Amino acid sequence: MIDITTLFCNIDDFCNNFEALWKEYSIPNLNYIPKKKTALSLSEVMSIVVLFHVIGYRNFKTFYIEYVSNFLQKDFPKLLSYNRFIELKKACAFPLHAYLISLSGQATGLFFVDSTPLKVCHSKRIHSHKVFKNIAKRGKSSTGWFYGFKLHVVVNDCGELVAFMITSGSVDDRKTVPEMCKDLTGKLIGDKGYISKNLFSELITHSLQ
Repeated sequence: MIDITTLFCNIDDFCNNFEALWKEYSIPNLNYIPKKKTALSLSEVMSIVVLFHVIGYRNFKTFYIEYVSNFLQKDFPKLLSYNRFIELKKACAFPLHAYLISLSGQATGLFFVDSTPLKVCHSKRIHSHKVFKNIAKRGKSSTGWFYGFKLHVVVNDCGELVAFMITSGSVDDRKTVPEMCKDLTGKLIGDKGYISKNLFSELITHSLQ
């Protein structure tokens, strides 16, 4: 079981530095109307979102109402209603992305590349799906056809995440490799779906075999 205190302290340390830089480099919005300060801090919202993915609930609403509200009240004494939390949850997408990048593993010289489908709905519901309409695409993986996106990842030989990218489901796995591996040198291992003379030639010029 993950230590909630350790997780929160790690995220809070990141937010203390990140929020100041975010504010400094953001382009001012002259039409922005300051909103009422919320009871939950950015680091608390991010911690709850990360916990959802670590613990493994199938949907966030059940996780928040049944688990967070009942068992984590002492850890987050200023919990908000589910609807209010959802409003705040959208604002932490970019900070979470930056936090994940800050945890990138070391360039050890030996890397593994792979992808996995992110299905957004059952194939029978493609035409009625509205949330990711015109963004999600049909794709094919080793387990068959799906509708949604692809998560592409590169990890080192210690199992640490080095690079990642999310694309529509129709994107060829090989197209993402040059961008993800542009700063890597050494050896890169992938399955037969990554075999390409052109890709090999492009990577080897940057000392990545």
